[in-house]
Amino acid sequence: MEQYTIQIKKGVARMPEVRLAEPVDLELLPKEHVAIIGPNASGKSLLVDILTGKIAIQPTGSIAYDFRPSLIPEVYKNIKYITFRDTYGSTDTNYYYQMRWNTTDLEEVPVVRELLGDYEESPLQRQLFDLFHIEPVLDKPIITLSSGEMRKFQLTKILLTHPRIVIMDNPFIGLDAETRVQLNDLLTQLSQMEGLQIILVLSMLDFVPEFITHVLPMEDMKLLPKITREQYLLQFANKDLLHREKEEKVFKILQKRIEELPYSDETVFNAQCSKFNVDEIVRLNKVSIRYEERTILKELNWIVRRGEKWALSGANGSGKSTLLSLVCADNPQSYACDISLFGRKRGTGESIWDIKKHIGYVSPEMHRSYMKNLPAMEIVASGLHDTIGLYVKPRPEQFAICQWWMDLFGVGHLIDRPFLRLSSGEQRLVLLARAFVKDPELLILDEPLHGLDTYNRRRVKRIIEAFCHRKDKTMIMVTHYAEELPSTITHHLVLKKI
Repeated sequence: MEQYTIQIKKGVARMPEVRLAEPVDLELLPKEHVAIIGPNASGKSLLVDILTGKIAIQPTGSIAYDFRPSLIPEVYKNIKYITFRDTYGSTDTNYYYQMRWNTTDLEEVPVVRELLGDYEESPLQRQLFDLFHIEPVLDKPIITLSSGEMRKFQLTKILLTHPRIVIMDNPFIGLDAETRVQLNDLLTQLSQMEGLQIILVLSMLDFVPEFITHVLPMEDMKLLPKITREQYLLQFANKDLLHREKEEKVFKILQKRIEELPYSDETVFNAQCSKFNVDEIVRLNKVSIRYEERTILKELNWIVRRGEKWALSGANGSGKSTLLSLVCADNPQSYACDISLFGRKRGTGESIWDIKKHIGYVSPEMHRSYMKNLPAMEIVASGLHDTIGLYVKPRPEQFAICQWWMDLFGVGHLIDRPFLRLSSGEQRLVLLARAFVKDPELLILDEPLHGLDTYNRRRVKRIIEAFCHRKDKTMIMVTHYAEELPSTITHHLVLKKI
């Protein structure tokens, strides 16, 4: 009988709140590179927690490991789990804000060499440095790394510990097309290394890298039987065709509901805008942003007029998130720049809240930093006042609006569920409902489909398209996947890395 690396028999979690719907029976063989694939909230993360021993199983079941040729018995040393949540991976959340706000001296930020630890010159170290081209970035401060460089750094750091199994959660999210290709090539090369097994956790049901040999499908909190990559792709194609036929009927209903939605505070907003330039929503005049020696934006001129729908694109590190932070009034440097929002120049007496009340916003960074464990309904309701948390109790009619948007995004059944107990995909859908809840005049969507499964990506795309058909709505959207852009896009701005 062939040696296994992980074998689970009748695995049932001891704690009921983290239990899958059925016992887990699974055997992974040494040369199998596996993808755990399933819709949002299908139980993928719980399965990973069982594999890594984070979730203990009942004595009636068993979990066994055989890490040969590794001589180290400890599970935590042989199985390494990496979650790629946003541009800055698993590093300190504050790095993103420090870089954006320039609140730290780069000399005080650790460089890559320091964070890699006390590695010794070895064949593996030389192999990894050559494979990932690490040496040119060894003396770079960690916050100056691009997304692709950050992925390479994280993988190098993990692999230098000689793991037997590496589990990666959505490694391709947040990466531009070129970097995704590079990472796929790197993972393909890693899959050929002796004594290393790769497990990917994927939400995009229609993307499975070629080096993957087998798939563990998850549905409705159940682990289905292990199948080959080829079997999965065939089954998915057939199942997806049926889903699309059913979805179209649902999407038409969603579209009609949005079209019939009454306008909120339209008269008040129009009266306010009539005092200024009603046509211009955003105006940037020769805007430059620098952090220490690094230039992010240089003399950028940009006008977004009312009713326009912009696609904002560019390679990782080209300044897209920085630009959006200026528009959202989240970047203190914006006060030193020539910026007008809704016809009013920044610094002429308006408050941040005067600006934000007309903007709906969601981004990967916002998702990552949103750690309030409030009921999902309260998270959505906080969007009415642009607060992180709910400090003003909404009126009954406002709660009804929140429920309406949650139903639209398919999370209406989660109104009482604590936010941090939702899956990552469910959290994203809740935050999207929060962005739409006040029927904003300007919608800013930074990677809005980030981490969503194939079905939810299509659903959200159709909601965005329907919303864009409403009178005088303006939108700015960032995505690294051209197919995610709604058909309503009217303009494109491409940023180039300086």
